[in-house]
Formats: sequence, C-alpha cells, structure tokens
Amino acid sequence: MSDFTEDTITLRKREIKVKTGFLPQHTLLFYPENPRIYSIVWNEGGGEPTQEEIFEALAKTEHVRETLVPSIKNNGGLIEPVLIRKNIVLEGNSRLAAYRLLAQRDASTWEMIRVRILPDTISDSEVFSLLGEFHIVGKKDWSPFEQAGYLYRRFKTHGIDEKQLHHEVGLTPAKIRHLIHVYEFMLNVDDRNPERWSYYDELLKGRRFNHTRELYPIFDQKITEMIKNEEIERAVDIRDGLSKIVKVGGNTLKKFMNGKLSFHDALQEAHIRGAGNYYAKRLTEFKDFLAEENVELELTNISSEERSNLSYLINKIESRIKHIAKKINGFNH
Repeated sequence: MSDFTEDTITLRKREIKVKTGFLPQHTLLFYPENPRIYSIVWNEGGGEPTQEEIFEALAKTEHVRETLVPSIKNNGGLIEPVLIRKNIVLEGNSRLAAYRLLAQRDASTWEMIRVRILPDTISDSEVFSLLGEFHIVGKKDWSPFEQAGYLYRRFKTHGIDEKQLHHEVGLTPAKIRHLIHVYEFMLNVDDRNPERWSYYDELLKGRRFNHTRELYPIFDQKITEMIKNEEIERAVDIRDGLSKIVKVGGNTLKKFMNGKLSFHDALQEAHIRGAGNYYAKRLTEFKDFLAEENVELELTNISSEERSNLSYLINKIESRIKHIAKKINGFNH
C-alpha cells in the first residue's frame, strides 16, 4: 500500500487512522448489514443475501442507474471514496454497484476504485455508529425505514439503549422508541416494503387506536391486510379516514371490522354519521336523541304547561328544518 495516503476520521471523540488509495473493485464485497441493502434485499426466512443478489438489486435502483452511473462516468471516478474494513464496503455500496455496471462495458477503465480503509480492529458497534453519523446526523439521506432499521439493529444486536442512541444520532428517545417499534411491527407482519413505512407509522402513532385495539384484538391484523392489498391506498387515509371510522364507532366500526363494510364504504358511512363534519354531527346527535325509546314515554308524562312550551319549540324546530331542507335540497339540484 505504498501509494496510499494516511488520514484520520473522528468517531466517539477519538481519532481513527485511515488510508486512502485505489483497489481493484472486483476484490471488494458488499456489506449485507448496510441499512440501504436491508431495505431492498430480503431473503425468505431472513437469510443473508448473496453478493450477486445484492448487486442485482442495487443495479436496478433508479439512484444507481440514473444518478450514480452517469455522474461517475462524467467525472471519471469517485469524488468521495467508498469506506471499507478489510475488503467489505461499509459505506458506498451503491457507488460500488455503479462502478460494476460501468465495468461491464469497459473493464479496464473502471477496474480501480478509490477507497478509504478503516483499521481491521474497528468493531461492528463502531461501524454502525459511524454509519449513523453519516446518514442520520450528517447528510440524512436514509429513508425513515432505513433509519429505523439502523436503530433497530443498534438496539437489538449491539445492546445500545434509547438514551445512548439519542446522544449518537440526536433524535429524542421517544422518536427512537417509535421508529424501532414501527420497524419491528413491519418485520412481524412480514411487510418489508420501505414505501409502506408511512402507513405503519400512522397506524402506530400515538394512542388514537388503542381503545379500538381493546375492543377488536384483530384490528392491527385487519388494517395490515388492507395496507398490503392496497384497499387502503394512502398513508393519509389511515391518519384521517381510519381515524374517522374509529371515532364514529358503533355499528359503523363493527360492520367495518367484521367485513360487512369496505374501508371506502365505512368511511362514507362515518361521514354521513357526522365524523369530521360539525353540522352533521350536531344534527345526528339531535336525531339520535329523538330516536331514544324513552323520549315519547317521558313526553307524555309532562305537565300541561311544559307540554305547551314543548309544542311551541317543536313547531319552531319544524319550521326551521323545513326552511333549511329547502335551501340544502336547492343546492343539490
């Protein structure tokens, strides 16, 4: 390594010596533990993907084909070297994939890739801490799913608690706890699609669905199935639409949970029953009051003076309702 230059990087308040130079790209390996790879390459049963599977998956991404390949080609090489420990690319797997795509057309030009070599003694825990420094604290280019995957493995594999992670990445312990919870939920329901992260984020955010979960233990399972089969089309439909169905409750929620109403039909019924509509809600409450079984019986037992006052009020209400109905029906035609 006589052609390599020495440098240092700072990690956890200590200077780590690194060497920068060029190595044959075909000697390097992708890093299966990298959160970007975790988000796009999965094997049945959670088995580690092969090097070929990782390359094929990365090579298909728009970022590699449409951004990195032309950028590296026009620049004549990498501006930022890939970061390696031994021969494993810890940081820069997408750049390595782009290099290999270029090498398929011109092997000699794209044989040597610029690298920054970490010492062999750097631990897995330090590697993950370094990746977090790059992608969560620094350029923040990981998706929420990838960030959560990183935090999940730091927490589960390396035993780094939420307080320590807070100091590492700057997120609040509550935010870290939520990200880990959502990621673990997605693993448990076998949905590893990063594009559906926001659906589960909304489903598990706060306490708005907790009471419904107590009433219907299959609630999460049912919503998960609807997310997977795209019956719930957008994450905002969980935040707004599902919240309205749950809020209106009663028979609407019951029919939705037992499959008698689709998500769309349940939401329509929730709107009719006043969820999210102040005026409809107030009128529904009044209608429900009049429909109570004991109302007529109680009204027949009131005094003649009270009956006279009620008669006056009812006539006023009837007149006003006819007037409003005429206005509303006029707008609808």
